[in-house]
Amino acid sequence: MQLIDGKKISSEIKNELKLQIEELKKTGKNVPGLAAILVGDNPASQIYVSSKSKSCQEIGMRSIVEKLSVNISEDELIEIINKYNEDKNYHGILVQLPLPKHINEDKIIESISPQKDIDGFHPISVGNLVIGKETFVSCTPAGIQELLKRYEIDTQGKHVVVVGRSNIVGKPIANLMLQKNRFANSVVTVCHSAAKDLSYFTKQADILIAAIGQAEFIKSDMVKDGVVVIDVGINRIEDNTNPKGYKIVGDVAFEEVSKKSSYITPVPGGVGPMTIAMLLSNTFKAYKILGG
Repeated sequence: MQLIDGKKISSEIKNELKLQIEELKKTGKNVPGLAAILVGDNPASQIYVSSKSKSCQEIGMRSIVEKLSVNISEDELIEIINKYNEDKNYHGILVQLPLPKHINEDKIIESISPQKDIDGFHPISVGNLVIGKETFVSCTPAGIQELLKRYEIDTQGKHVVVVGRSNIVGKPIANLMLQKNRFANSVVTVCHSAAKDLSYFTKQADILIAAIGQAEFIKSDMVKDGVVVIDVGINRIEDNTNPKGYKIVGDVAFEEVSKKSSYITPVPGGVGPMTIAMLLSNTFKAYKILGG
């Protein structure tokens, strides 16, 4: 069993971007910029946005965080997004989700310029992914594929089983792995809670991607020997031995499943760190698309 170290790969990607940004600065060119929009005071959202902003600073990327009242109207929020759509110093725009209930998330996502849609949530980005055109890919699925690439895990013709069908992970990673590209070109099955027997599908997986949002759901009797396991889950469970009173686990029962795996991502330290790394990578991509 080999551990897939997302923390290490994330650090490598950040260092690569940092070197490229330093070269831009040396030649007096504009640097990539990320505008993050945070509505309300959700503690988890505040942590995520702060982490993204800090990562930008670490690699020399311009960043700004717009902290807005929870009572802001939909029209006012769209007006702020349009301001950044037009701002040439900011090449990527992200609106931290979830939004307050009085705001239509779909409408907000669609108001972001597709050329600055670094989260890959805009219908144009999603459509381009489905038909195999170059586009922004949601950061977590992009991070998963990058891990497969950097560990040189063969995906050609392999059976990839995705557990979960969310718009953020399940659907985009399924579409990504279907494409006739290197580190894709796989046979893909998407399964979910409606399946009468999930293990029927998971036992067939050469590569299992677990994104179901249930702590330690995937057990060793649900996978075959030699499987590659990508665990996207982040779940907090009670742990009285931990000073915090809880521990973070994935959707996979790591201790038992790792014994049957050829490769496996830990939680934490696997897929999680890759999400921010790919957000930065997408911002740099947007910078190049927009001509700096």
